[in-house]
Order: sequence, then C-alpha cells, then structure tokens
Amino acid sequence: MSPPPERPGPDGTTGKTGKTGKTLLGASAVMAAGTVVSRLSGYVRSAMLVAALGAYLHGDVFNIANTIPNMLYILLAGGVFNAVLVPQLVRAMERDPDRGDAYTSRVITLAALFLAGVSAVLVLTAPLLMRIFLDGCYFTPELAAQRDSAIDFARYCLPQVFFYGMFVLIGQVLNARGTFGPMMWAPIANNLVSIGVLAAYLGVFGHAVDVVAHPGLHPAASDSVLGPFGSSQELLLGLGSTVGIAIQLLVLLPYLRAAGFRFRPRFDFRNAGLGHTLHLGLWTVLFVVANQIAYTVVVRLASSGTAAAGGCGAGAGHGTGYTVYSNSFLLIMAPHSVITVSLATAMLPRLSRLAAANDLRRVGREVAQAMRTTYALVVPIVALLPVLAFDVASIVFGWGAAADSAASFSTTLAVFALGLFFFTTHYLMLRGFYALEQTRRVFFIQCAVALTNIGMAVLLTRGISPVQTAPRLAFAFAASYAVGSVLSFSQLSRQLGGLEGARLARFAVRMLIATGIATGIAWLVLNGMQAALPGTGKPAVLARLVVTGLADVAAFVTLARALRISEVTEVLGLVTSRLARGGTAGRRGSR
Repeated sequence: MSPPPERPGPDGTTGKTGKTGKTLLGASAVMAAGTVVSRLSGYVRSAMLVAALGAYLHGDVFNIANTIPNMLYILLAGGVFNAVLVPQLVRAMERDPDRGDAYTSRVITLAALFLAGVSAVLVLTAPLLMRIFLDGCYFTPELAAQRDSAIDFARYCLPQVFFYGMFVLIGQVLNARGTFGPMMWAPIANNLVSIGVLAAYLGVFGHAVDVVAHPGLHPAASDSVLGPFGSSQELLLGLGSTVGIAIQLLVLLPYLRAAGFRFRPRFDFRNAGLGHTLHLGLWTVLFVVANQIAYTVVVRLASSGTAAAGGCGAGAGHGTGYTVYSNSFLLIMAPHSVITVSLATAMLPRLSRLAAANDLRRVGREVAQAMRTTYALVVPIVALLPVLAFDVASIVFGWGAAADSAASFSTTLAVFALGLFFFTTHYLMLRGFYALEQTRRVFFIQCAVALTNIGMAVLLTRGISPVQTAPRLAFAFAASYAVGSVLSFSQLSRQLGGLEGARLARFAVRMLIATGIATGIAWLVLNGMQAALPGTGKPAVLARLVVTGLADVAAFVTLARALRISEVTEVLGLVTSRLARGGTAGRRGSR
C-alpha cells in the first residue's frame, strides 16, 4: 500500500524543497513584478488625471463617479469572491470527477447574472445613488450643472461593477488552478487604456484652467477647475474608463483555456453547494462591509470640501476634497505596498504553520520580528514625508491644471504619513489573527476602526473652511487606525503571551533617536537647498528631493549602525549582498 499523500501547508507547499517550492517562488516573483509595474502605471494615470482635471470641484465630479463602481462591487460581492470562492473552487477541483468544471461554470453563470442585473439597476437609479455619495451642496441650483455631470459620469461608469466582479472571479478561478500571473498583469492593460484616454482628452480639450490660482481668467464653464463637463468630455472620460476595466477582464479570458478550463453556462444551481459558500466567509464579508460603509461616509464628506468652495459656499474655490484625499492616500500607500505587504506576505505562511502546531510563543516572536523590521524601513519615511510633502506633491501632481495646487496636497500627505505608521501596525497584527483563523475577532476590531473613522470624520469636518476638508479626513483616518492598532496589538499580545514588549521598547527608543536626528538633518539640508535653488521649477524641486532624501538616508544609516539597530543593518546587509551577487553575475555573463 502506498503511503498517504502529504498534506500541503498553509502556503500551498508540502514542506519539501524542490519543484513545488521553486514553482511557488516563481509565481511569487511574477505576481510581485506585475504588482510593481501595475502600481507604477497607476501612478502615471493618477498624475495625468490630476493634470487634466485639476484638484478642485471639476476633478471631484469625475473621480467620485468613477470610484463608486469599485466601492459598490466590493460592498455587494467583493468579500464573497475574495474570501470564500477560492477555497471552494480548490475543493471542487480536488473532489469532483470533472476537476470542478461544472461547479466553476455554475459559479461564473450565477455571478454574471447577478452582476449584470445589479449593474443595470444601478445605471437606472444613478440619480438616487449619487444622493448617497454627494454632499447636499450638489443638489442646490448653484451646482446643478456639476451634479448633472456627476450623474452622467455615473451612468457611463456603473457598468464597471459587472466588469470588476467578473475580473476578480475569473482571476480567482485562474489562481485556484495555479495560474497566478495574469491577474496581476491585467490591470496594466487598464492603466494603459486610461493613459491613452487621458492623452486623447488633453489633446482634444486641453487641461482645465485653474481659475482658483488665476481668478482673472474667465474660461468657459467646462474648461474651469470649478466647472461641469461638456457631453463630449463626459463620453470620452466616462466611457473610456469603463472600456479600460472591460479590457482588463478580456485579457484574462484566453488564460482560462490554457489553465484547462472551458466555460459552459449552467443554470442548475439547486443543491450545487453554492449556498454553503457565504456561511464560510461570513465574518470576512462583514469586515468588508464595515470598511465600505466608513469609506462611503468619507467620500460624501470629501465631496463637501470642493462643492462648498466651488459655488455652494464662500470658499472662493479654495477647497480640498476627494481628488486630494484619494490621490494623497494612493501616494502614501506606496511604501506600504513595497515594504509592509511584501514582509507580511512572506510572514503569513510561516505564522500559519506555527499556529497550526499551537506554538503560540514562536508566533509572537515572528510577529514581533516582522514589526521591528517593518518599522526600521517605514518609520524614517513617516518622519521624512512631512518635511518633503510640498516638493513631493509638486513633482507628482503639480502639472497642467494642478500646476499651482501642490499646497492643496502637501498638508494631506503630511497627515497621512502619521496614519501610515498606525495602518502598518494594524495590518501586521491582522496577519497574526489570520494565522490563528480568528476572523470573527478581526471583524469586531475593524468595526471599532470604522466607527472611529466615521465619528472623527463627521466631527472634524463640521463648520470648517473648505480647504481643511481633505487634511481633516486624513487625520480621521490616522485616528481610526491608531485605535485599531492599539486594540489589535493588545489583543494579539494577550492571545500569544506577549510580543516581546521590552525588546520592542528598546528598539523604539533607538529608532526615535536615529530617526529624529536624521530628519532634523534633512530639514536643515532642505532649507539650505531652498535658499540655493528657490522656486517651484521642476529641476529645482527634483534636486531638492534627491539631495535631501540622500542626506536623510545617509544620516539614518550612520546613526543606525552607531546605535546597533540590528534590524536596519540586516536589511542593509541583504540589499548589499543581493547587489554584489547581481554584479558578479553580470560580470560573469559578459565574459
């Protein structure tokens, strides 16, 4: 009798080295490369969008309408698709004689019918839907044209709910069948389409005129950073955005057959096991719902800033809203995506194995080590970003219609930097709970985060100047994740018997000394550079960023070595060894 097959670990491997491990590493490398390229192209798209539409009311009209489909997809189906279906698809492949083809076809058929029906209803009810997401100022006579543009954009963009849902579902089918790369690379196609659409928009219509910075100008309404859009502008931007999401889905379809699956519509849903899926991921679905409710409140409050300044109040155009908030958040998430997500992804399979063996002490040590390593890289960025916020905003967003709007982004970026620290802590703690399979506890912690975000956002945006809207919403975000990080840290520490608190405290003291001195040196260097290269010209801004950043890195690394912060020196050692090996390989290859 042959021995029983080895059960795979939480990361999908058998614990042996060899082909399985190499395949996993290869897939991870493909996914990582796709994610990096996707994010870079996404940043180009965001910068072009701000350059075309500006950072004020004109930009918010499109950006809010174009954000709603993704929010609604996540609220209606995202939790089920991401948290529930993949394990069920894998089980069907292993259990069913047809390798799960019939089950998968039923899932795709049912999802397509549901998403198509929901999308049609949403398009028909777009005027009512926009009342949820837009501030009441949009429904006054002063902003009637802007409101109509927002509704038109919503009608063009809401079919994206179908394409988002099917993209994620098809991507999860491919993942369940071991094909990981296409889902990570497909968004690049969407970004390239969006970049092409924006290039065409700029070529045909030009960028909006900044009547906030230059109030003497009196362009047509559709050419102003405070105005509505013309029907041709709405058609190009709205339909172009939806076409990009559709192409993102179409890119995946050829890979289904390559993965060994052929879709055939099936309508025999009864007794097919589909009703069991929602129960499995209930707490994760509720986690997603809590997040989306909080974000809906934030979007509505953000819309009030630019609306009040654009004709509904006395802000004379100087308001910040969703465009500033969302693009600042996107930029601040870059270090999180590169550093924290990478470390957490590498950490989770090991945590899961230790948790399965009930070795909770070692789980605690692994989480604590990941925290210190992440902080060693993130904390210097958190401290430096407020110093460089204006120049960072200028080099990324200070183009075209937003050429004079860097100050609108800089304060929000600086506040989000504080939130990044707490968000990082909370994110790492949740990996520990996921390893312990405590999704119910995660849901209740996230409820506290969502309620804090809603409460602080409402409280902080009452009776304020419109220009303060985005920074105050960023502060509400930081406050909510401060609450989340305290709750998640304390509860996980109690679960695991501690997270090496004494060692973490000693590490924190040394990090604060090194980071504080390095940031002070960077501030002095920046002031010197501003005296030598004043102004907002892009060469001067770029020079200030490069010199100040290098000065901060050099000072921090020197101080970290002197203070024996081992987490920093270990990362440096890893980087230098990789570079040395790459250089050696290059020299060998040239021979």
